[in-house]
This record gives sequence, C-alpha cells and structure tokens, in this order.
Amino acid sequence: LYPADENNLCNWSMRCLLIETGDQKILIDTGMGDKQSKKFFSYYYPNGDETLTSSLEKEGFSTDDITDVIITHLHFDHVGGAVTYNDQKELVPTFPNAIYHVSKLHWEWANNPNRRERASFLQENFIPLQEHNKLNLIEEEGELFPDVHIKIYNGHTQGQIIPYIQYKNKTLVYGADLFPSTAHIPLPYIMSYDTKPLITLEDKKRFFQDVEDFDTVLFFEHDLYNECCILTKTEKGFKVDKTFSLEEFVQKT
Repeated sequence: LYPADENNLCNWSMRCLLIETGDQKILIDTGMGDKQSKKFFSYYYPNGDETLTSSLEKEGFSTDDITDVIITHLHFDHVGGAVTYNDQKELVPTFPNAIYHVSKLHWEWANNPNRRERASFLQENFIPLQEHNKLNLIEEEGELFPDVHIKIYNGHTQGQIIPYIQYKNKTLVYGADLFPSTAHIPLPYIMSYDTKPLITLEDKKRFFQDVEDFDTVLFFEHDLYNECCILTKTEKGFKVDKTFSLEEFVQKT
C-alpha cells in the first residue's frame, strides 16, 4: 500500500505541527534534528537540507517563540530536533523558552531501554532537557492545554502520547506512530518496529471507538503523500474516506 524503492526503503516525512492558541505556541514533535554525525544520517537518506528551524522561520517564527513542545515519544526521529549544540558546542534545548512535555511512563522506558529500541533512544536528544529544567513529565491522560488533550498508547512504545486538538467544531488528532500513514489505518496493519503489536491492535481499537463519538481528522507525521484524512466506517472496519492538506482543513473548518 505504501511504495518502496528497489532496496525496499520507504520515503517518509517528519511532519511536525505548530499550534497557536492565545499567547502559547505549542510544537508537537521535532523531527530528527541536524546534530548527529554524517555516518548517522547516511543510513536514512534525508531529503535536502531543510530543518525545523528553517521551516519555522518561513512561517515567521523563531525558536525563541515556542512556549511548549509536546514530544509524542523519544525515538530519535521525533525528539532529535529538541536539543542542539550552542556556540560552545554544548548540548542545549533548541527552544530555550519552552517546556517540553513527555509522558512519565515513556521517560522511564527510554531511560531503561530494551535491546530492540536502544538504538532509537539517544540520550543526547533528551537528557539535556532534564539538565536544563525544561521537562514536564505527564502521568495521566486529559487536558494539557485548553483545546489540547492527550491520550497515552503503549503498543508502538510504552507511553506514547497522542495529542487531540480541538479546532472550531473539529478534532484534529496527531497520529504520531500510532497511525504513521494511511497504510496503517486497517487494524492488523502494524509497523514491524512496534514493540507490542497486539497492544497496538488494542490501541487502534480504542482509538476507533473514540472516532465514533466525535468528528475526527487524522494528521499524519510520516505519510509523505497525505497530510490529513477523515475516516469512514465499513462492515470491515474503518478506512480512509478523503485525504487533504492541513491548509485545506484550516480553510474549510
């Protein structure tokens, strides 16, 4: 369902989301960052030289403007951009005025990694957040900010946060690695990297039960071809109804 090249590699996006609400500017996830070695990046074939900082600047924002960062989980492709090197080659938070929000369950998981995930938990990506007192560990599901609620799912990795954002009369759900692409909508279609596939299956069931209760739009972090979609229920379960860009969602809502 998702195209791969001759080496069986898929081309993914790392699509972060910025929420403006009142005086707050809330960023969800931070991509891979650019502080790792050339050898590290050689395994992942980045597309061009775009960075999260340059993407924010294109929209008129600086790293100083961000007040909060929600990290869905601490795998390197979600938290790599949270920390950077300063002029003294010291590791510091990329967003100096922001508080970084991570689930406590996942923080403990990442700091005591299992062998399967260890290579994705790079301590230079998140320990400096604690050292600079920029960390907020979340213990329960619920409202994190006005119009921003979070739920916790454990199939992909223990304690992954999924943000639910109320926008006018819609709910936009940041799919992170619960739903990395449209190809992962069917219940049994689960990433081979998930640590607990059967728990992922239950996570997705729980999510779909929520979908039946409100008007939901899925926002994809990793789907190169689709930014957002709405779902429709069939006899065999949920499937993609329509896909569209985030800009189209904002303009039409």
